[in-house]
Amino acid sequence: MRKSHPVRRAVLATAATVSGIVLLLSLKPASDPGSAAAAGGAAPPAAAQSPQGGAQPIGNGTVTGDAARTQYGAVQVRLTVSGGKITKAEAVQAPAGGQSDRITSDAVPRLNRAAVAAQSAEIDAVSGATYTSSGYKKSLQSALDKARAAGSPGSSAPGNGGGAGSAEARTVTGDVVRTQYGPVQVRITVSGGRITAAEAVQAPTGGQSDRITSDAVPKLNQAAVAAGDAEIDAVSGATYTSAGYEQSLQSALDRAGG
Repeated sequence: MRKSHPVRRAVLATAATVSGIVLLLSLKPASDPGSAAAAGGAAPPAAAQSPQGGAQPIGNGTVTGDAARTQYGAVQVRLTVSGGKITKAEAVQAPAGGQSDRITSDAVPRLNRAAVAAQSAEIDAVSGATYTSSGYKKSLQSALDKARAAGSPGSSAPGNGGGAGSAEARTVTGDVVRTQYGPVQVRITVSGGRITAAEAVQAPTGGQSDRITSDAVPKLNQAAVAAGDAEIDAVSGATYTSAGYEQSLQSALDRAGG
């Protein structure tokens, strides 16, 4: 009987070993999560995203930031938030009178658009309106802080066991009322059938009117919230502004159904 050549036996043994290794590798289950998912298996669950690890959610509704004082006048920003996003930004106070009118009319719309686009107070200053831009950003940040506080767990927003939340608040703007010294227009925020905020989005400006408006309007705003209706007393020395305010306030209440 012929004997197998030693070299031939070694080659056959090596080939068998290699074939066995290849077969074992082909039977090894995929360990990559993506491969398992592609093959129809369940990938390891992703870690849950905690809102406390990122930015605090923003509560829905309308919120007004603190007035920021600047060298040329106060700047105050109001935000409208829906679905946790800023949908509208506006300056309810801004420097007025003289050259400030031109600067404000140019800068504020840009700042409003920038706030909506950025969804934060990290916006660029408008060239030529450094003070107004700085005040705008400060008031915008305070409005965002208030909105986040309203959207935080434990607030009175719906779903947290509280009362009427900011999502139920409505903002209504009254008619423009023309007076001898300029237009007056009032905006109110109504929640739970009550006025929770009132402000004059238009009021007489220029010359002595600036002083009268800055003194009278905050008093009229407070009176509207306190009274809950348009039956408020005129501010001494601001008869025309007070009359226009009351008329615009009444029209806003009519629209709100109050």
